Amino acid sequence: MGSIGERKKEDVDVPLFNFTTVATATNKFSPANVIGAGGFGPVYKGRLCNGQDIAVKRLSKNSIQGLEEFKNEVLLIAKLQHKNLVKLLGYCVQGDEKMLIYEYMPNKSLDCFIFEQNDTLLAWPKRFDIIIGIVRGLVYLHQDSRLQVIHRDLKASNILLDINLNPKISDFGLARAFVGDESEVKTDRVVGTYGYMSPEYAVDERFSVKSDVFSMGVLMLEIVSAMKNRKFLHPNHHHNLLGHAWLLWKEGRALELSYTCLEDSHSRAQILRCIQVGLLCVQKYPEDRPIMSCVFSMLTNEEAILPQPKQPGFFIERSPSNSGAILRNEESNIENAVTITMPEAR
Repeated sequence: MGSIGERKKEDVDVPLFNFTTVATATNKFSPANVIGAGGFGPVYKGRLCNGQDIAVKRLSKNSIQGLEEFKNEVLLIAKLQHKNLVKLLGYCVQGDEKMLIYEYMPNKSLDCFIFEQNDTLLAWPKRFDIIIGIVRGLVYLHQDSRLQVIHRDLKASNILLDINLNPKISDFGLARAFVGDESEVKTDRVVGTYGYMSPEYAVDERFSVKSDVFSMGVLMLEIVSAMKNRKFLHPNHHHNLLGHAWLLWKEGRALELSYTCLEDSHSRAQILRCIQVGLLCVQKYPEDRPIMSCVFSMLTNEEAILPQPKQPGFFIERSPSNSGAILRNEESNIENAVTITMPEAR
């Protein structure tokens, strides 16, 4: 494959940025402009000469993501356009420098707003709006876009919030696009984040749209409870958040999972529905989990009769002696590799 700049214009629908333009926008990649980092490398805030704020992901020299994967990421994201996906504004390739330029999200990521250790907790109505927005984005990725895309690393820190706290799915570094009748893939490289990963992926190295559904279920229960799945600790058992939610559900006490005091009957019904749908999404076997369009329907149609969830994946008690390791590794990635396969759009 030649350089991105040599590819036909119709292959890439985003602009090629000049290196000097990006360097000027980020104050020559000043450490003061760094707003985040990941397996790809540092992320800088920048401002273009027209006043537009941007976020620049700069590939680190020692990153395990190579040029071919970088090209594929550009080509993949260029084909995806949805209001609940972070928009790619352009890319920059010059010598060893490889960068992705995104729209800037002033409110950073969802994990800054939903967990109990944060100073500013979002009220339930906004949390529900965020859940619906993320689900809309996944419906698009899984069935409405020109490509069927599996994100493979859906988590709170990969959901960015715009100025109005609207959610946008970000970081497609581990994404995989399916082609033709392909519905499940077995891989020899398991990538993603502990706590959000489905059992069939973590154990059997198989992934499909149902892997993202599992991750969405975890995220939904985290948003409802304001607690992290893997950091969750309970005085009476050693289950994670999913296990705790399941125990409460079986005892008819599911609303105790909610982070907020509920006086509004409508909110109570909505939160209970989210807990039930979340548990349906994290069921152990992928064939039991709903597809994302059904998740959207179940959440938005208050008259819909929902099935009863079965036992969630990873419903085993952890050893109390491992709790320290659990806390340390809650956001650890199994592998920060990028393994995008890029078929042509249908």
